[in-house]
Amino acid sequence: MATEVKAELLESRLSMEDFMKMQSLFLMSGSSVLPMSMQRAEFVERCCSVIGRGSQEEYSHLFDSVDVSREGWVDWERLATFLLLGLSNKEEHAKAAAVPRWRPARTLPTPHRDTIHSITHLPTSGRYLSVSKEGTLAVWDEKNLTLLRNHRLSNDSVKPKDLWVTGMVVLPNVHKIACSFTSKEICFYDLLSKQELSLQYKLHGLHYTPISLHYWHHPQRPEQAVLSFGDVGGQVSGVCFRSALISLFERPSAAVEQDSAVSISWAELQQGCHRCCYTVTHTAHTGHWVRTVRFLGSLEAFVSCSSSAQNSMVLAWREGETRPLRVATFHTENGIIDLDYHPGLNFIATAGENNQVCLWNPYLISKPVGVLRGHVTSVVAVRFMLGKKQLISFSKDKVLRVWDMATQLCVQRIAGIFPKTQECRTLLFFHEERSRLFLSFNSALLLLEAKKESGRRVMSHESAVTCVLYNSLFRQVVSSDASSAVTCWLMDTGQKVKQFHRCHGDAEISTMALDTTQTRLFTAGTDGVVKVWDFNGHCHHSLNAGRGLAVEIAQILVLKRTVLVLGWERTITVFRLNSFSQYFVQPAEWKGGVQHRDDVVCAAFRSPQTLVTGSSDGEIIMWNNSTEIALCKLSSDSTPPQDLKSKSDNTLSKTSISNARRPSTNSASKLLALCGKEDSESYGITRLAVVEGRMGAAATGGADLVSCGGLGVVRFWNTISRRLVGEFVAHKDSGSIVLTVDSSGRYLATADMDGRVKVWDIQDYCLHPTETVTNQAPALLSSLRPHVNCVTHLETCVHGDQLFLLSASTDCSLALSFLPGPTIGIFGQEVHWHLGGPGVGLLEKVKEVKSETSRETDESSKVQQSSFCNLESPQSPESARTDHHTPAEDEDEEKSGTQQPHILCDSVAEQGQDSEDGCGVGLPLSDSKQRPYVNGVQNSSVGALSELRLEELDTVGELTKPDFVINPHLYFGLMWESSAPTPPPLPEAREKGLKAAIDEKSLFPKEVLEQVDRPPGAQHHTQRVSMMRNYGRFIGRRLGKPKASASGVFKAK
Repeated sequence: MATEVKAELLESRLSMEDFMKMQSLFLMSGSSVLPMSMQRAEFVERCCSVIGRGSQEEYSHLFDSVDVSREGWVDWERLATFLLLGLSNKEEHAKAAAVPRWRPARTLPTPHRDTIHSITHLPTSGRYLSVSKEGTLAVWDEKNLTLLRNHRLSNDSVKPKDLWVTGMVVLPNVHKIACSFTSKEICFYDLLSKQELSLQYKLHGLHYTPISLHYWHHPQRPEQAVLSFGDVGGQVSGVCFRSALISLFERPSAAVEQDSAVSISWAELQQGCHRCCYTVTHTAHTGHWVRTVRFLGSLEAFVSCSSSAQNSMVLAWREGETRPLRVATFHTENGIIDLDYHPGLNFIATAGENNQVCLWNPYLISKPVGVLRGHVTSVVAVRFMLGKKQLISFSKDKVLRVWDMATQLCVQRIAGIFPKTQECRTLLFFHEERSRLFLSFNSALLLLEAKKESGRRVMSHESAVTCVLYNSLFRQVVSSDASSAVTCWLMDTGQKVKQFHRCHGDAEISTMALDTTQTRLFTAGTDGVVKVWDFNGHCHHSLNAGRGLAVEIAQILVLKRTVLVLGWERTITVFRLNSFSQYFVQPAEWKGGVQHRDDVVCAAFRSPQTLVTGSSDGEIIMWNNSTEIALCKLSSDSTPPQDLKSKSDNTLSKTSISNARRPSTNSASKLLALCGKEDSESYGITRLAVVEGRMGAAATGGADLVSCGGLGVVRFWNTISRRLVGEFVAHKDSGSIVLTVDSSGRYLATADMDGRVKVWDIQDYCLHPTETVTNQAPALLSSLRPHVNCVTHLETCVHGDQLFLLSASTDCSLALSFLPGPTIGIFGQEVHWHLGGPGVGLLEKVKEVKSETSRETDESSKVQQSSFCNLESPQSPESARTDHHTPAEDEDEEKSGTQQPHILCDSVAEQGQDSEDGCGVGLPLSDSKQRPYVNGVQNSSVGALSELRLEELDTVGELTKPDFVINPHLYFGLMWESSAPTPPPLPEAREKGLKAAIDEKSLFPKEVLEQVDRPPGAQHHTQRVSMMRNYGRFIGRRLGKPKASASGVFKAK
């Protein structure tokens, strides 16, 4: 793990005024038109003296960068050209490296009843086409994606019930589509005929069934086109058209009706009977199905792939029409499933069975020029985004990744939003102009649409941020990303402190955790390894969580004696801390065995020994962490849950399985109706959190555990009665959400896949028992959007006696916000913020607010409570309306485009750089109307004194003396009338004694001193001590001093 501190280039730090000063140096004195040139020494000296920013070494480096030809001089034209080219390249790279911001996934209603075999776009009419196995062709509108119509493809060679379509391709230059069938035929349908989809040509007599089609036409000469197809026999064939605009094939005679289909034999084409086209063929994949075939127009070559390890990919080209195709084979392990080509980069991307995406140069067949690692299962599809120079890959475990071709790193990972089907065929189609990604899962069709990029965005990391933590010991924020980098930030300013690269090599860091001492950092990679680091970058231990396999680790839970790792299997992987004596640590056996029926993805712990785990199928199980025995499964219906017993065969008992029911009809049906779903199968647990400070409430039936997952639903549970207490929809129309709860148990923060973060007041939510499940949402305190893409992690922290919220996102940004309150900024932005204590920069504003609210008491008495503190503080109607929300009102605001003043809307979501107040988002830090410290009152939300209310004391009136003080003789009688004894007078200190120095001769009599001056001895010493002690006591009694004073004087001496 290497530490890197990057220094920004000089030309990036110079402002517009600095460039104007630099331009003035090249203008001759007395002239503003004629430029002059300068040599190296003169350029460095004058720039350092006039601009005053940058060192001599930096200006020397700038001179050398401009003077690439080493002529020894530069002028303003050369310098300006260099700067403009540098800025242009930087802007182009930033645009290409921008992570796509996908809208929520949409499932399109399709008429298909069987597997979809092809999805394509018809540019001439603005339509999308999809065809399925049974021959149903669906036509979609390009603008609003509505289903216009569907057709049933016909082929007179087979009966309709025996029709089986294997592929489809669009011929846009001739307004036709070509479909292949299992009858070893390719049919061409005319899109412009009077009859819809009339069959015009039929190519029959093929040797094998074609399963993959591709069509290419020359952009400048559209009459030249190539139709290529691969079949199940390993043969790749191509039909090269010479005059496609006139006719694809020749008609046999004039006697044939114009509307009838022309039947063409493959043998006739191979013999050259049709002068308007010719064929080419190679059999390099003999014995294996040709999965994908492409004709590369820039290379004039055919590229195809198969599952063969020897001939995984074949590149074939023709040196002349009379010569056969020459082939070059590419070898990979386990073969290739899919491929795509980028003409600008000249890269061929392949999806391999070995979980890797390989990048190939067509001229280098020995090895790939790049290997993209990160998938844990076989990759089934790849597609290039040509404009952004990025690659989309999709794996068998339904994980989508976006790769940057410049850095060959994963910049985005999407999972959990796709249908959970066991075995399915998945197709990818990316429409470049609309930035739409279509994914098919058997007969289902899913759409991901990217949002338009607007302006410049601040990025904290170079790739998607996967986790964020707060280290209270060092007062720093720690974040990780998909490129296996860990970064430390200053909490007070947002500046980067240090960065560690390649912590897990090429594997992505999926999650992190801190130990109780805050000195050890646990990082989990997709390579199945958990590493233990210190903050100097030294790795102390390597935990083999995946047992040698690359697995997806979802969470690390560091406890007092164990470390729990989970996310990829149905059981819990445990490491005992007493076994951390070696560098490599192997997992121990979890005594509870397998209790979940799906992968365990999250967990929460309540001291002293309660462990709660959640799985991807929505199941929650409670454990005794000391004995590692499963206690029970939380049930969402009214039936009380039964206890679970860990068996030796690691299986659930039949009784426990039968109680694994879905949510009750009363609660779940309402939620599903709001979410637009017909079933609750997609509800899976993504986060679990224990609500602190509710042990007493839990004993009486209140909620002490909160969970979230699919459909944007948040649920509150009681772990003692083991039942569902409350649930509500936090984010409508959201596939999956994440949450966190602050340490006091007052605030709940949730975030969705659109970058929106909401903060809820749960201090009194589900605090008291009810007979039915509560469906009403708690009070919504704030709703903001600090990110433009999916939020991956939320973390609350206490810094300087104030609550903050940290959020990480796949848009490569890490945001800091008040809890509750507005967003402060993005870590890594140019303008740094400055965090102070609760009194810094706030006292003056608080006084102003108090004076304003005192004048508006009458007007604001009808307004609701402030959204940032549960106090009855008067505000203006506008602020009250802005601060208080209901979920329905908030969704209406999202649809209408209106935003609250403190929300980062799209126009501000780029973290504007023009802010001068240190926030970086155009929000002043001292705006107390958006802070928890308002009107001089604060309800402490952290610590053991969280229930105390701190406010100004009431004015104390005049105190009246009690009657026994005014009339003591009535209460104390004779005791009061009797005279009290007079205390003895204090000894008067003589002025002479004070001024005179004290020595032994003046303190002790002469006879005592004579006894002391005798020769030393044990007996004389004892007598000396006794004599001086007795004499000291005598003097003490005479002077009224304590008896031990003389002894103390002697001891001190």
